[in-house]
Amino acid sequence: MATLVPIGDRVVIRPIPKEEVSKGGILLPDTVKEKPQEGEVIAVGLGKLTDDGKRLPMDVAVGNKVIYSKYAGTEFKDGDDELVIMRESDILAKKS
Repeated sequence: MATLVPIGDRVVIRPIPKEEVSKGGILLPDTVKEKPQEGEVIAVGLGKLTDDGKRLPMDVAVGNKVIYSKYAGTEFKDGDDELVIMRESDILAKKS
């Protein structure tokens, strides 16, 4: 896997896939699966640069589990890994 270094306030997230079986035990095909909205942060940028040249610290760190906007970011395939690169502002919450 290549090392991705996000720029500014961007983060790289590895989506956590949803279960492929419904509560009733029915196997769900790819066409009806929802796009994941949960993932693990695998890389973090340095933070947003303000107009006066200062960097704002990031609220997320590598290893955090996060919930993000449904259609946020840019999907990127790195070998077998499917990743999403997005701005920190598209992250809605951290899971504890």
